[in-house]
Amino acid sequence: MLPRDFTEEQQMFRSAYRKFLEQEVAPNVDAWREQGIVDREVFKKAGEQGFLMVWPEEQYGGMGDRDFRFEQIIIEETANVYAGDWANTLHSRLVGPYIDRFGSEEQKARFLPRCVSGELILAGNKTYITNGINSDVVIVAAKTDPENNPHAMGLFLVERGMEGFERGRNLKKMGMKAQDTAELFFNEVRIPKENVLGDPTMGFIYLMEGLAEERLIGACGFLSSAQKAFEVTRDFCEQRKVFGKPLSKMQNTQFKMAELRTELDVAQAYVDQCVAVHNRGQLTAEDAAKAKLYTSELLCRMVDEGVQLHGGAGYMDEYPISRMYCDARITRIFAGTSEIMKLIIARDVFADSFVPFVDRA
Repeated sequence: MLPRDFTEEQQMFRSAYRKFLEQEVAPNVDAWREQGIVDREVFKKAGEQGFLMVWPEEQYGGMGDRDFRFEQIIIEETANVYAGDWANTLHSRLVGPYIDRFGSEEQKARFLPRCVSGELILAGNKTYITNGINSDVVIVAAKTDPENNPHAMGLFLVERGMEGFERGRNLKKMGMKAQDTAELFFNEVRIPKENVLGDPTMGFIYLMEGLAEERLIGACGFLSSAQKAFEVTRDFCEQRKVFGKPLSKMQNTQFKMAELRTELDVAQAYVDQCVAVHNRGQLTAEDAAKAKLYTSELLCRMVDEGVQLHGGAGYMDEYPISRMYCDARITRIFAGTSEIMKLIIARDVFADSFVPFVDRA
C-alpha cells in the first residue's frame, strides 16, 4: 500500500485510540452483540479520553481540530476490532455537526459539551434509527407548513422524556447485532422554540449539506472493514491445508487475493484523496457517491470471497468472516442505496445531455 498522509499528532492519536479500543471495546464486543446494544458507559469512557467528538471547539470540550483524518482514524481502528456496529461516528460526525452548523449559541452550549463527554447520545430520525434505544437527543426532520409549502421542513431537537416521544422495540437484524436500531414514535410532541435548529423552513437544505460527509464516513468504514476481512482471510488461507499444503499456495487463491489486494489499495488511495478534498471543503456529491458506491460493493465482494475461501468454516459464526459477511450487506443500502449512488453519478456523467440543442457549439 502507498504511504498515507497522517501527521505525527494523528499517528499518536491512532496509537492512543487503538489502546483504548483494546482495553474498553474489544473485550465487550461479543457481549454487546448478544444483548443487542452497546453499554452506554462506553460512550462516556470514550468521551473522558477525548475519543468521542474531537472537532468541537475547546470551549465545548473538544480539540477544536476539524481535520477529518481524526475521524478516519477512529473509523479504521474501530473496524479493526470488529466494533463497527458501535455507532460512535454516527453520534460524533453524522448528527453532532447539525447542532454546530445550524444551532444557536445557546443550543451549542447546552448540548455539545455533554455530547463530547458521552453524557448525551445522539441519533437522527428515519424509519430505522441507529442509537434508537440509547439516544438522549434525536434530530427530527418534519414538515412545517404542509398545506401552503409542502417542501418546507425543519430540524428539531427532540429530547428523552418529552411528552409524546416514544421508542419502539430494539429491532432484530441480519447483522450489526450490537447496534441498537429502533423505530421512534412522535405523538403530538410539542417542541419549544429553543429546540428548533436554524430556520424551520430550511431543514431539507441543511440535510443535503451533510450528505457528502455522510457518504465519505460510510466509505471510510466500508473500506476499513474490507481491509480487515482481507487480513482475516489471508491469515486463514495460510493456516488451512488442502491436499496436504496451505490454501495460500494454490494459484487460484493467490490470484483472487492479488486481485482483491489491488482493488483495496486503489480504493484506499481514492478515499484518502476524498478526505483531503473534503478537508478543503471541496468534496462534491458525485465524488462522495463514487466513494460510497465502490467501497460498499468492494466490501461485499471481499466478504463473499472470504467466506468462500474459508470453506465450511466461513459459515460458522465463531469465525469473524461469518459475522463480517452479515454486517456488510446493509452497506449497499444505508446512506443511499447503490442504485441511488449510480443515479447521482450518472447525472454528472450526462450533464451535457440536459443542455438544449441550440446552446451547443
